[in-house]
Amino acid sequence: MRTAWCCLLIANAILASASARKSTENNLAKYLAHVQMAEGAATAPTPGSLWIDNGRMAALTTDYKARIAGDLITILVVQDLTSSNTGAVSTDRSFKASSGIDSLPGRLKTTGVANLLGLHSAETLAGKGQATSTSKLRTSLSGRIVAVLPSGNLVVEAERSIMMNNEHQSIILRGVVRPGDVTFDNTVISNALGNLELEIKGKGVVSDGTRPPHSILRMILRILNF
Repeated sequence: MRTAWCCLLIANAILASASARKSTENNLAKYLAHVQMAEGAATAPTPGSLWIDNGRMAALTTDYKARIAGDLITILVVQDLTSSNTGAVSTDRSFKASSGIDSLPGRLKTTGVANLLGLHSAETLAGKGQATSTSKLRTSLSGRIVAVLPSGNLVVEAERSIMMNNEHQSIILRGVVRPGDVTFDNTVISNALGNLELEIKGKGVVSDGTRPPHSILRMILRILNF
């Protein structure tokens, strides 16, 4: 019985890994289709030409840098994100009414009845809210060129997976960079990437502790007043 359970768990782990790999490949295919559609159709090369613009011998006098599909490139990830939202509301409303009798119909006489009915209402509301979020990411990723667009811009992708202390973290980065933004040491800063996609995932002890519970579990905890 234990052997069957172990085999089932191993099979589930293999299927989950294959599904994650397939999802990453599908995301890359969608990204390439998106940037290629925005770029436009490529110019057809001249048949039989001896000169290729992206060939290895095309830039003999320049430093070797990533230029064609498959070349490796180092991406310096420098992302700073700060957002602040402040809101305030203030309302003040008051109501006051009073009534009395100073005359009666016909020949009936009265000396007047003052302050027969008096109403007074006041309402005041003051509220203030502020939210601030700051996020910083500093790292370097070794990626590769996955495609060269007709304009000469490079589509790059970098991926890193780390397993440490029962915590699995993965970083996937995609973007479009101009060849001129690649420095002499074959690096490019993430701020120079267009159509930047940066995905950071975590799975393990820390993520399980910070991830909200399942909707059914949340409902049970609410019923139990936790």
